[in-house]
Amino acid sequence: MDLSFDKSKCDCYRSNAQKIRVISEEWIEKNIYCPVCGYSQLINLPNNMPVADLQCKSCGEIFELKSKCGNISRKIPDGAYSTMIERISSTSNPNLFIMGYDEKYSVKSLFIVPKFFFTTEIIEKRNPLSASAKRAGWVGCNILFDQIPVQGRISIIEDKVVRDKKNVVDDFARIKALKFDSIEKRSWLFDVMNCVNRIPFDCFSLSDVYKYEGFLKNKHPENNFVKPKIRQQLQVLRDKGFIEFLGNGKYIKLRG
Repeated sequence: MDLSFDKSKCDCYRSNAQKIRVISEEWIEKNIYCPVCGYSQLINLPNNMPVADLQCKSCGEIFELKSKCGNISRKIPDGAYSTMIERISSTSNPNLFIMGYDEKYSVKSLFIVPKFFFTTEIIEKRNPLSASAKRAGWVGCNILFDQIPVQGRISIIEDKVVRDKKNVVDDFARIKALKFDSIEKRSWLFDVMNCVNRIPFDCFSLSDVYKYEGFLKNKHPENNFVKPKIRQQLQVLRDKGFIEFLGNGKYIKLRG
């Protein structure tokens, strides 16, 4: 796979942002398959399509692409906060490609985040634009990439190393078991999943997860029964094949 952008495609654009959008989308279209079904062709969508850049010709899944020069950081700038909050609970929310490229316009990293991994907790509200700004009062948002569970940050390319297509498609298929339409269900599940991920051992106990009770209470102040909720979410992770219950309050993490 050639990781270099075709810079000849953007000669007619003045804005660097426009140039990057055109050549990065064109690179995805030529080089990347659909991580949902494995079909080998993604097509560019018209520029007037809201929050959608590419679509799979086979399964119809849609994708948005965010590109950044350098390493992918913990915060990824996005559009209007209100629009993002509205769209993450809708069926039109796209899956998200996140790309990092270098100063030579060569792809360094590429991740796919499934659309059902988006929760309100990973969307950060930015301060309104100042009164002197062209769009005074406009409120944007950031996607908090580092708060998405690692299972939902599926790598396609990492440090210029291209992963095997089958492994990527298998990772996506496995994580689809955690697809929930309810934002509330997603929020609790992925918060507990993040807590489990932070435990530095594959084998852990229920008491290890209970150590995050305060953290979870701060994130979900409306819930006065955090420990029962933790146990409920561990059961979901067990039933979906991400952890195994060993008995006596002991669990083990299962790798894909």
